[in-house]
Amino acid sequence: QVQLEESGGGLVQAGGSLRLSCAASGGNFSRYMMGWFRQAPGKEREFVAAISWRGGDTWYADSVKGRFIISRDNAENTVYLQMNSLKPEDTAVYYCAADSAWKFTPVQAMSTHSYNYWGQGTQVTVSS
Repeated sequence: QVQLEESGGGLVQAGGSLRLSCAASGGNFSRYMMGWFRQAPGKEREFVAAISWRGGDTWYADSVKGRFIISRDNAENTVYLQMNSLKPEDTAVYYCAADSAWKFTPVQAMSTHSYNYWGQGTQVTVSS
């Protein structure tokens, strides 16, 4: 079983930056597809970004494209989400997700149903 633990959330002013980290344990991290999702109060969980197991493929939601960067360090079993130019609408609980699928299509990478493992989430609040 894979365990995922997010960190790095917090309160930031609009226009600021945060870097989220997700540390994985209990599995072969370097072979996992990894994703970030978020859920705002009263809304469904939505896709933010995903990265293939070698890091060669990345996908982003249109709402964060150009502002967020997903990356991974397989030696450290960690995936990151660098969030720049934050907006109040980015306020949400951010979740890290993993799956052992060898390869995702873009549609699969963006779907919550494609991931078998989830972290507990970290709160990001952006004030205006």
